[in-house]
Amino acid sequence: MFPISDDNPTRIKPYVTYGLIAVNILVFAYELSLTPPQLENFFYTWAVIPQELSRHFSGGELGYQPFPEWITLFTSQFLHGGFLHVAGNMLFLWIFGNNVEDRLGHVKFLIFYLTCGALAALSQWYFSSNSTIPSLGASGAIAGVMGAYILRFPKASVLTLIPLGILIPVRLPAYAYLGIWFLQQALYGIASLGVPANIGMERGGVAYWAHAGGFLFGAVLGPLLGLFSDSSEAEKTY
Repeated sequence: MFPISDDNPTRIKPYVTYGLIAVNILVFAYELSLTPPQLENFFYTWAVIPQELSRHFSGGELGYQPFPEWITLFTSQFLHGGFLHVAGNMLFLWIFGNNVEDRLGHVKFLIFYLTCGALAALSQWYFSSNSTIPSLGASGAIAGVMGAYILRFPKASVLTLIPLGILIPVRLPAYAYLGIWFLQQALYGIASLGVPANIGMERGGVAYWAHAGGFLFGAVLGPLLGLFSDSSEAEKTY
């Protein structure tokens, strides 16, 4: 899927978007250098472990972690479980991140991105607080970017492929494409309640509540940080 038009082509270079993509790719390259036991330890150290986060919030023992567990709300955003995981996330960030960064400015966009990612992880934790499965990936933060994008560029045309026996290219307005995506995540999240062995974070599945939560928080935080302000002012400030 690709946006083919919007009402505000990017005026400032999206350095933060490019930087986030680079960091995610570098971390994934490091993951590839690890042996399976090392990678598992890496994930259990830097990804969100809901049960450990619950213990941290309740004032329990921190276990073997050399740092407060809440830090993983941010470090987990740069971890990925495979090529398709990191490639899909970086594609969405590249497509939607540049225009949101243009509206917020570099510094505010970075704060917005990391905050959405942390709040998205907390959304998933709320529904899976006793899970011992690592939760990781940039999906929650990128969902926040998409939540802001749908507000600021609702009529931007998005070219996507719909499988109907064959892949058929279809142009949809952003509000339709992203709205359908959000509803899908929310419905899958609701379906995952009570069946954690099949859907959700258990067994390393998709964290649908993180996606839905990140999207909603992005839609709220974007306007608060100046999503609808003149991007030229963002350029002067940042």
